[in-house]
Amino acid sequence: MRKVLNWFSTAMTVFLMVLVIVLAVIVVAAKASGGEPTILGYQLKSVLSGSMEPTFQTGAIIAVKPLEQEEKQSLKKQDIITFLSEEGIPVTHRIHNVIHSGVHTMYETKGDNNNTIDKDLVLSDNVTAKYTGFTIPYAGYFTQFAQSREGSALLLIVPGVFLLIYAAFLIITGLKTIQNQQ
Repeated sequence: MRKVLNWFSTAMTVFLMVLVIVLAVIVVAAKASGGEPTILGYQLKSVLSGSMEPTFQTGAIIAVKPLEQEEKQSLKKQDIITFLSEEGIPVTHRIHNVIHSGVHTMYETKGDNNNTIDKDLVLSDNVTAKYTGFTIPYAGYFTQFAQSREGSALLLIVPGVFLLIYAAFLIITGLKTIQNQQ
């Protein structure tokens, strides 16, 4: 029984410490980048609409790789790109057609779930990233919450409170063990 409790105690300690570290990294990365977190050179984007279903669902997180200038002009049909719309809003859609006009490259894009192509062509300079194929369903809801003021505070405070409660449990257990030995 004591071995089981020791194993459980160690596992709980490791789990809580990893949880605190991961949550802190996510919140700090999101705040430092001014929005979406960046991990190992990949940006994590929350999917806010169903325009690309079934490729990825609303509320998912997708990983995109930021592109260098020369990479922006060499994209091809069927690539999924993130670009800034005319309003400056990031959009992730599939390239439907590539149009070369002199020195400029433009992309005709379409959401997989949309009936028609997007009304505006995307200039290659407005492309920011390319989809990597990595998706985490429903995790975008969590990151949106984590980026809010309330979510950031809650995600940093709650694991700390759990650690304090767990520390109190360990102290009480240790005191009981000492009393039983006397």
